[in-house]
Amino acid sequence: MKNIHQIVLPINLEIIIPKDDSVRLLYEVTEGLNYKKLYRSYSILGRNSAIDPKTLFRIVVYGYMERIFSSRELEKACIRDVNFRWLLQGQKAPSHNTIARFKSSRMKYCLEDLFNQLVLKLNEKDEIKFENLFIDETKIEANANRYTFVWKKSTKKFEEKLQIKVRKLIENINKDLNITFHNQNKISVSESTNLLTYIILLKEKTNLEFVYGKGKRKSKLQKYAEGLEDFIEKQSKYDNYNEIFNGRNSFSKNR
Repeated sequence: MKNIHQIVLPINLEIIIPKDDSVRLLYEVTEGLNYKKLYRSYSILGRNSAIDPKTLFRIVVYGYMERIFSSRELEKACIRDVNFRWLLQGQKAPSHNTIARFKSSRMKYCLEDLFNQLVLKLNEKDEIKFENLFIDETKIEANANRYTFVWKKSTKKFEEKLQIKVRKLIENINKDLNITFHNQNKISVSESTNLLTYIILLKEKTNLEFVYGKGKRKSKLQKYAEGLEDFIEKQSKYDNYNEIFNGRNSFSKNR
């Protein structure tokens, strides 16, 4: 008599996991990272891992994506959860001790480097934006709120867009006010402040009132002034960031 409770193994995980599952995206993105610093940490400490360090990194990251933070819970997930088993790619599930050692002793050597790479890769795929990326210096949490990373590449990107926007603004100001404000090079905070001062003085001279509130129609002069104020605020922030970078690709700041 046939046993109706018999389970046929092995299970084909490729069929079970949807093509658009987040675990597949994670695997694809992390496959393109440079793990040189991670592997170097093993040579520094003198012990090889029973499981590929790259796989352990994926397990930890996917754990945080699924809000699984403890090493024991990650061990359990690697045994029972289909997605975690798929990430293992046939390797034996790591013990909670292996995971704990990896998080405390290995990742500290390469955490910032790997997450710089990971975030940039996700950004390239338009999966995330650079705003509000939070990270702890020793562990990555989905709801971390102690640190926020500022990225050099994203700062440069936003600053370039800001400069294009302010050049267009100054071009319109020159045309409408019949003045010549040079804007061939990078517009500085001091230069834009001088132009803003000129506009405010012109406002006073012409007795023009700036209006605020819903339904109020702003004059061109007010729009120009507000545009310059917005630029000054943002450019000042980027100038400060660029000083802090000092050769680094990112820095963390307390929230």
